[in-house]
Amino acid sequence: MGDNLRPDESRRKQIYSAIHRDKSSPCIIMGILNVTPDSFHADSRRLELDDAVNRGLEMWEQGAIWLDIGGESTRPGADEVDVEEEIRRVIPVIKALRKKKPDGLISIDTRRAIVAKEAIDAGADMVNDVSALSDPEMADVIVKSGCAICLMHMQGVPQEMQKNPNYSDCISEVSSFLLEKAGLLTDMGHPSQLIILDPGIGFGKLIEHNLELLNNSNIFTNSGFSTLWGISRKSIIGQITGKIDPKDRLYGTLASSAYAFSNQIDILRVHDVDEHNDFFKVLIALNNSNSTD
Repeated sequence: MGDNLRPDESRRKQIYSAIHRDKSSPCIIMGILNVTPDSFHADSRRLELDDAVNRGLEMWEQGAIWLDIGGESTRPGADEVDVEEEIRRVIPVIKALRKKKPDGLISIDTRRAIVAKEAIDAGADMVNDVSALSDPEMADVIVKSGCAICLMHMQGVPQEMQKNPNYSDCISEVSSFLLEKAGLLTDMGHPSQLIILDPGIGFGKLIEHNLELLNNSNIFTNSGFSTLWGISRKSIIGQITGKIDPKDRLYGTLASSAYAFSNQIDILRVHDVDEHNDFFKVLIALNNSNSTD
């Protein structure tokens, strides 16, 4: 997109197909590109423009359908970044990537409508909003641009969200919240095919809340909207495996990706694109071989 233009029909079809997974195909891979100094997985940080652009191109080459570019860490306890700094970090990266690969799909990971608008004008096709329209201007930005939107549930704010997460009925509260936000957009005329729901694993949730949401994914996959999971190398993997350092959580992450595939999750937001691409190639080949026996 860019320059305040809504996507043309060809681009819209490309975006639709990159959101809605054919259930016999691999989960759609979204590669994480953190233009931050403090994201929880150190190997995902890319502060220099050339480094960030080269990493983005590499992930596309490795099989990522989407690049999710973020300029503010939302890990538990992360400091808030002012809007000018967030824009300074992400917009040059989006512009450079769009220039180098005009047909590549780009998502902006932000909570702020002003950042989302700047990113869309620079070439982003999706807004990954971890606060699900908490910015009162965000819905207007999404509807006017015609871009895709991922609505994620988060209890509280990153600085305090893990201090005392509390739910009476986690599944009901998270799903009702997300469906309400999605309904707000559709009531404004935004196509449901451009809306994705993310239960927000690790965002204001204890391990029991996370597991409950993952084990009841049908609530989201049967909602009429696409579903995204962001579990890659998160603390839930460390809590289950005992691996404290995120760099040691790849294998646990791949196990969660297999579970995502079997539960019809559309999009996986991951740090390790090449490894996931190989993983899904083998998984699909085995599934296809089994179906012909």
